[in-house]
Amino acid sequence: MTSAAGPVEDGDRRNVSDAAGVVVLGACAAWSLISAAVHDGRPEGVLLAILAVAAGYAAGRIGGALLPVAAPCAGAVAGVGLTLAVPHLAPGPQIITPLGHAGATAAVLTLSAGAACCAAWAASAPALRLGLRALAAGIAVTAGALGSTSGFVTCTAVVLCSLAAGHLRHRGVGIAGLALTAASVTGLTWAVAGNAVPGGLTDWLAGQLTRHRIQLWHDALHLAGQDPALGVGPGRFGELSTTATGTLLSDGKPHSAPLQQAAEQGLIGVILLAAAFCWMLFALWRTPRATPVALTAGAALTALAAIAAVGNALSFTAVSVGAGLLAGLATARPIVHGSQERDIDVRARGDRLTP
Repeated sequence: MTSAAGPVEDGDRRNVSDAAGVVVLGACAAWSLISAAVHDGRPEGVLLAILAVAAGYAAGRIGGALLPVAAPCAGAVAGVGLTLAVPHLAPGPQIITPLGHAGATAAVLTLSAGAACCAAWAASAPALRLGLRALAAGIAVTAGALGSTSGFVTCTAVVLCSLAAGHLRHRGVGIAGLALTAASVTGLTWAVAGNAVPGGLTDWLAGQLTRHRIQLWHDALHLAGQDPALGVGPGRFGELSTTATGTLLSDGKPHSAPLQQAAEQGLIGVILLAAAFCWMLFALWRTPRATPVALTAGAALTALAAIAAVGNALSFTAVSVGAGLLAGLATARPIVHGSQERDIDVRARGDRLTP
């Protein structure tokens, strides 16, 4: 068994991106403990999310190396099955379920669509590739059938981005565009929380996201201003937010990952959250996998970042595991028999996929 990539160059890339991931995730865990110690917070949720991402990433690296087509396909099917089987992930109205499960549904289906598209690019048989793309399109249809409008939009966007990725010669341009998209959505969320957007746009967003969610954003930004460096402590937003405390069946979350970090862990927490996302994009940029595989995974993770910026998706362990799993699958180095060695699955970064 041999790798289809050059051992020295590929090893250097993997070492750099892996070391960056260890540093970033370790810093996220350490900072949550520090901010919790200062303000008597509860860092367990943050630590669980970090552990879920790391575990998913490790599993993805192993599965992607051994089964570059079957592993992402299985992940896509598992994501759809989880959405259909677990009632709390259904986006429909549920009296006993707090706000936020619709975002988790959209996130899981988006990651599943991304995994199916990655499997399609990794497949060599045209019929299998077509079938996997049909699976990705079916996941988008499933999102629409479940009533998840955001899930349908993001799944469709991932499928279209995956098809467009096959025509990009240099992946750096695509990675930069994905980073800019995530930053734009986050900036818009922050502007809405600070009342820095025109009234008409705010009213339209309130109709789409509900006025209650925007009020939670206002509270998060207000709490962030009380201690910009450390925040109020992990897990304490629900105790200090007037909107959350005055709401029946509140889950104690502001339903925006960047604003939750700002409120509970301060500016440093926001920087670390951004660093975690940038690490995933950096790992995809450095991966020896084909450019369409890297950009497809990046598109799905960017869509997840957009969902998390306006929702509570990252509070669900399944979403954190799925994000790490997809990143691991797309950065794994497939192991193939030396007699069957091909470049289709493991082009060096910047190369265009060719038959």
